[in-house]
Amino acid sequence: MTAIKESSTIQENKKIVQDCPVMYVMERIGGFWKPIILFNLSTGEKRYSELKKAIPAVTEKMLIQHLKQLEADGLIIRTARPVVPPHVTYKLSTAGNELAPVIDAMADWAFQDMERNNIECTSIYKG
Repeated sequence: MTAIKESSTIQENKKIVQDCPVMYVMERIGGFWKPIILFNLSTGEKRYSELKKAIPAVTEKMLIQHLKQLEADGLIIRTARPVVPPHVTYKLSTAGNELAPVIDAMADWAFQDMERNNIECTSIYKG
């Protein structure tokens, strides 16, 4: 196994992430797809196919990768039922549910900013 150079930039950045709450959050929900996945799960438990249908632009690889990361970070719960064919569902964990108001606030801000900039919103989520 390769030794980790303690003075590397990556190791220094990891120390900063631990000290900054915003960086800590972005480490868990950062990226393009994670907030969208969390937003879709905020309405309740969903199967993989339902998420894929709700987020058609995401590739299978990216959806699977981000679901695994969100599960590893404790933001979602994956439940596999022992049946044939497999029945797997995803839902927000307690920590994920606590993030729901943050994701909702991001959506509210987006709707307001789009209106300010005369951008038409075609989202089915607009309240």
